[in-house]
Amino acid sequence: MRQQIYSEIEAIVPLDALEVEHRADALAWVESGVELCRLAKPATPPKHLVSYFAVVDGESILLVDHKNAQLWLPSGGHVEPGEHPRNTVARELVEELRFKASHEIGPPLMITLAETVGLTAGHTDVSLWYVVRAERGQVLKYDEDEFNGVSWFSFSDVPFGRTDPHMHRFIQKLRPSQSLEPTRVGRPPLAAQLQR
Repeated sequence: MRQQIYSEIEAIVPLDALEVEHRADALAWVESGVELCRLAKPATPPKHLVSYFAVVDGESILLVDHKNAQLWLPSGGHVEPGEHPRNTVARELVEELRFKASHEIGPPLMITLAETVGLTAGHTDVSLWYVVRAERGQVLKYDEDEFNGVSWFSFSDVPFGRTDPHMHRFIQKLRPSQSLEPTRVGRPPLAAQLQR
């Protein structure tokens, strides 16, 4: 599984110098042989792998009002030992939002490293950011133990002051008409990754 996770990270086309740095750090971390998955809540080991997934419809994104983080975030969860990060997306989608993806989960669009905040602050999440396509009009149920609520936001109306610090960069990667070219590291163009 470690090699599959390495390949998942290696295939990400960085947007900018920060993502180049995060990608390199994550690849070295995976190669180091340390435990990648959280074994005990909230932070054992203190650096662990997370699969974020943004539920997207056109230029709208579904965010959850996360109780512990006290932020509006994409859904997601910790990768379990022996679990592929894409399987984490499929599992967490059902657990947190009560529906299954209507398509195969593709490769992650972005990687970030971030110190957690809120009620479980103080550890590092290595987050793979995936995209799940859905329709804004579908009826949504959600895990009320984890979230205060869920809401669709247009990309321009995301509450950037109360979300993941990398959300603006993720939105930039989501927009097919983005003006900035991703940083090249010998991978296919970003447009090829965004095709459905």
